[in-house]
Amino acid sequence: MNVTIENSCIGCGACESICDAVFHVEAQAEVNSSAIAGNEDCIKEAAGACPVSAIIVE
Repeated sequence: MNVTIENSCIGCGACESICDAVFHVEAQAEVNSSAIAGNEDCIKEAAGACPVSAIIVE
């Protein structure tokens, strides 16, 4: 699984509140790539909850 954050991220923190093992938000969300394995379900949930669809999951 590949997870990226687009520039449209508004830094709302929704992804971090859903999946804090993978996402960290300061000005924009950042992805902890080493934590993706085992957290696929919450990553998909966070992507679905993003208000600006900035989380790309491939």
